[in-house]
Amino acid sequence: MAESWDDMRIFLSVARSESLSAAGRGLRMDPATVGRRIARLEARLGVPLFAKSPQGYALTDAGARLTRHAEAAEQAMQAAQEAAVGASEGLSGQLRIGAPDGCANFVLPQVCAALVAANPDLDIQILALPRVVNLSRREADLAITVSPPSAGRLLVQKLCDYHLSLAASEGYLATSPPIAALDDLRHHRVVGYIPDMIFDKELDYLTDTGLERVHLASNSVAVQFSAVRQGGGVGIVHDFALPTAPEVRRLLPGAFRLRRSFYMVRHADDRRLERLNRLAEAVATGLRGEIQRLEGSLPAD
Repeated sequence: MAESWDDMRIFLSVARSESLSAAGRGLRMDPATVGRRIARLEARLGVPLFAKSPQGYALTDAGARLTRHAEAAEQAMQAAQEAAVGASEGLSGQLRIGAPDGCANFVLPQVCAALVAANPDLDIQILALPRVVNLSRREADLAITVSPPSAGRLLVQKLCDYHLSLAASEGYLATSPPIAALDDLRHHRVVGYIPDMIFDKELDYLTDTGLERVHLASNSVAVQFSAVRQGGGVGIVHDFALPTAPEVRRLLPGAFRLRRSFYMVRHADDRRLERLNRLAEAVATGLRGEIQRLEGSLPAD
């Protein structure tokens, strides 16, 4: 039984990473050993599970069918481990959270620091990506997104709203034409996203301003915010980031303010795991409270 589950564990790692070397890193095994274990499993089942090519290992139809059963076994093993250990008062184990880099830079560090301080047996990893986290490949245990996914076997929970504003540094404003209306932005340098690298329509902030040109662009919210702080121009920034930069001032608050939402997304099968349920609730509560605190600390317009 243990050997069979170990084969399934190796199979799932290759299926999710599509690579022997990547699976080996995650499993802490030599890639050649991973390859031999996959070959042995295929021989035992009598069917090829992967189509091998220079691009990697892609699942065959038989492999895709086995994946569903292997994931069910994985969930059962995790649930059995939880039952054997029993629920403790504190949170423990490892949790990997995928999030867009605005949330990952300005909100999650405080939330996660508080959680690990209160739970010494808990380790948290924050995966900041300028793209959607792939939960089906188990890139993370849960993901924070800016729009709810419409496909896949996923649990989706709206966490809270947040806001974005036009802003610029005091240094930039002191040497630039005044901004009294949105139309005045045409005379200013604009900081924003690289247009063809926007991975979610909710991140297309500049459409609401009518501006077409971005003078200083990055696919990273943190880089954009740093550019605004350094006097690079006028940008659309998260209100929850502004408390970290007193030299940055909101502009046209009565004429322009965007509202967006954060969602928590998890693999549907994880609802049976009490440990992950408790961890997800702790992260959700902390994130809501931190955004409320940060936005609430801003001076009145």
